[in-house]
Amino acid sequence: MPESLEDLVELLDLEKIDVDLFRGRQPQTSMQRVFGGQVLGQALAAASRTVEPERTVHSLHGYFLRGGDTSVPIIYRPEPTRDGGSFSSRRVVASQNGKPIFYMSASFQRPEQGLDHQDPMPGDLVSPDEAPTLASVFEARSGRKAADWDKEWAALDVRLAGVTGRQFWIRAAGKLPDDPALHACVLAYASDLTLLGASLLPHGIVIGDRRIQPASLDHALWFHRPFRADEWLLYDQASPSASGARGFATGRLFTEDGHLIASVAQEGLIRPVGLDLD
Repeated sequence: MPESLEDLVELLDLEKIDVDLFRGRQPQTSMQRVFGGQVLGQALAAASRTVEPERTVHSLHGYFLRGGDTSVPIIYRPEPTRDGGSFSSRRVVASQNGKPIFYMSASFQRPEQGLDHQDPMPGDLVSPDEAPTLASVFEARSGRKAADWDKEWAALDVRLAGVTGRQFWIRAAGKLPDDPALHACVLAYASDLTLLGASLLPHGIVIGDRRIQPASLDHALWFHRPFRADEWLLYDQASPSASGARGFATGRLFTEDGHLIASVAQEGLIRPVGLDLD
């Protein structure tokens, strides 16, 4: 995982190696597989580089095909599927060693005016200033030192916003440039951090539990309204179902003053390993 926000920004600044072909570097990490949010963010960065700047991403849908190798750069090939009067569509293939590890479709839209409504923001929340850090919560639940969790998530500031463990305050750990495409990529990166854990909460298990083999399988993200990823966002999560060694979770992201800026859905592997299911 990136060791700072600056490292994350560099991670999302892909190297152009040919027309519609980019290379993403890897961070220094002890992880054996590439973090799914990294691939999401880098794939979105690759797609955004091929779209007119005034068209902003409004949705993406991705499938994780293989675990990524953290010692090998990832090649991203965005395909210019269509550029219409209002929307642009892109399909991105991420590969390592000649094999695809991730597919993503993304859609971009020019600004338009229209009807507007949203769900209300949940209440009964602990304010960001008073909320415990996620690292301290995970230290208490997993036994792994908070410093270890802080190192893994150094690019983000994540805090527990509710007693149920389904709500988090999240933001970039520092100031970002005024680039909406970059803020969208950072949010895509962050959206994969805690969501799968929501499907374990009903079973009293945390994502770092060694009795569970977790992995993201697919991920969808819809962007509703403008936002900044370096300001506090409430990540409200739920898990309607878990079955077949898979957990399904949804999430809503609100600004601190209550604007719904994005919605997320994900299914992931939560395979029991040495866990008594009786």
